[in-house]
Amino acid sequence: MPKVELGFLEECESWHLESRFFPSKVGGKPAWLSLKPLPSAADVTCKKCLRVPTFLCQIYAPFYDSDTTDKQQLDNNFHRSVFLFVCRNPKCNQANRSDNIIVLRNCLAKQNSFYPATPPEVKKDTDFDIKMWAELCNLCGIYADKRCSKCKNVVYCCKEHQILDWKNAHKLQCSDGLNDIKDNSGWLFPEWELIIESEDIEEESINEQEAMEEYEKLKAEGKTGTLTDIEESDLDAHAATDSDKVFSKFKKKVSEYPDQVIRYSRGGQPLFIAKEPLPDSIPDCEYCGGPRQFEFQVMPQILSCLKEYELDWGVILVYTCKNSCVGDSINSYKREYVFKQDVSNTDVPS
Repeated sequence: MPKVELGFLEECESWHLESRFFPSKVGGKPAWLSLKPLPSAADVTCKKCLRVPTFLCQIYAPFYDSDTTDKQQLDNNFHRSVFLFVCRNPKCNQANRSDNIIVLRNCLAKQNSFYPATPPEVKKDTDFDIKMWAELCNLCGIYADKRCSKCKNVVYCCKEHQILDWKNAHKLQCSDGLNDIKDNSGWLFPEWELIIESEDIEEESINEQEAMEEYEKLKAEGKTGTLTDIEESDLDAHAATDSDKVFSKFKKKVSEYPDQVIRYSRGGQPLFIAKEPLPDSIPDCEYCGGPRQFEFQVMPQILSCLKEYELDWGVILVYTCKNSCVGDSINSYKREYVFKQDVSNTDVPS
């Protein structure tokens, strides 16, 4: 069974989260892996409102597969990151639907056009500039091709972002030449480093499912005795509805590490928050035709950490190509499958 790794938020200076350090991060602007070609506004458009969503998080997860003998596949995935964007329009955030969420996967070989093969020294580097390869939207950080007609210095991915940035920051920068103006548009989530640690939980002495099966066996044999002879945990396992059990298991698991915002287990199983709906049929990879598998999930705790009170979700489950294929180009960003599961009133034990 693949191990589970947990993601926690930690404050750090922004330069620690630049692309050259291959970060895992939450909020701010994306730290792109491949620097050319980059996704455009059309590549990440919300399916509901057709607007550009906000970057939520990215996870640096190089591809390791002990079962593969394809050296080229491993070399192609020496660097690998998965990016997640979410539309912040509350009207697009519908229960148990993921139309407002976009997931992109990208990989790079060790020898590539953007980064040296040796790890960089952990320090500020004014020589590293992504503009050597591409220009990014001044508001959201994705590929931009629309330039401010007045100053010609900043670019945008779409007209909406140009208007927002002008009203909230760039108007002063452009007119008065001020460079240190804080963006007050509220478009970006607060930026955090994502620290990954292994989940380490002791096995329970009594497994609830095993306890229930044992109780049913004793009941069939007429050996259950009085209620006082039955462990309280056995009773809970027997009496709870399926919905209660799923939600209770979720709460119990999370209580061990209440600050977790990510659960990562490539090829493992997600921790569901509700009995249904379930992602029964995961579509195959649209680039190679191979199967997808679960990789990680975003937990609801992240919303309070980001002070996001208009969006809501139970868990966001991300499924990626099992082979981590490169498709037509190793540098391109590949769309992956995302499933959102929410909590209904019937899932919450009374």
